[in-house]
Amino acid sequence: MDNLTHSLTGALIGQAGLKKKTGLAMPALIIGANLPDVDAACFFWLEGVEHLAFRRGITHGPIALVMLPLVLAGLLWGWDRWQAIRGKRPEGRLPVHFGWLYGVSLIGCLTHPTFDWLNVYGIRLLEPFSSRWFYGDVLFIIDVWLWALLIGGTWLSRRREKRGGDWKGAARIALTLCGIYLIANYAISEADRRNNRAFAETISSPPPLAFWERESIGVGGSGSYFIDGERVGNTPLSACDLESARARSEQVRAFLFWSRAPVVTRLDDGSYLLGDARYYGVEDGRFSVTLPEGLCSEPGTR
Repeated sequence: MDNLTHSLTGALIGQAGLKKKTGLAMPALIIGANLPDVDAACFFWLEGVEHLAFRRGITHGPIALVMLPLVLAGLLWGWDRWQAIRGKRPEGRLPVHFGWLYGVSLIGCLTHPTFDWLNVYGIRLLEPFSSRWFYGDVLFIIDVWLWALLIGGTWLSRRREKRGGDWKGAARIALTLCGIYLIANYAISEADRRNNRAFAETISSPPPLAFWERESIGVGGSGSYFIDGERVGNTPLSACDLESARARSEQVRAFLFWSRAPVVTRLDDGSYLLGDARYYGVEDGRFSVTLPEGLCSEPGTR
């Protein structure tokens, strides 16, 4: 999911009561909820689509989800001590308890892969022990309705807190509503999959706004995919030597490692584009790569 969703989730959990467990709990929850995305630094050294094979992997796996909160808690604890030595520690800050600080940092970090699992993009939850991708097919990567619940719940909770009301209860109700919304979307995706039993598998892809709808990507076998019943890609995968392409191109290797529904399209200039049915039609190069020359042919000519 997007980083605003991650941040708001950490903030709302803090408003539900966890921010009172220790000083600096709120920054621990908010930063922790975003911390696994430290792998975004890969954009500084990777090229093309290579980031697809790197992101949502090692920093989203079990080892990182134990170690990253420890690093975060240590830095925040050190910040508190440094401020105290310099006489700049805020008087209103609660005492910092390292155990609780690690605990809330861990909770914040754990919310991150939970939300990343919800969309069709994928996440490698077991890295480095396994490179298997997991998909929830529940929410679009940016969900404005979830934003509304998270923003509204956080705002109402803070408003009640300032007025001496039940601010924890307001946040907990908002979290409950978020949970109901997620369960409802999961049920919609499950119903969509059940309604498309003609295919070997159905990828139920939520749209950006109409959360009650789904773009059904049917897996037809032999590398064929159908979006809402219409075939995508104009060239069978079998018409291209993808193993040779993988060996000749790091870009192709990275793309195929990430791709869940690879499709090949022959362009007007005679070249062949390797894409993914989940992001079919996205033409800015983020989710496609050109195959090396001489590895594809028209059906029936090989």
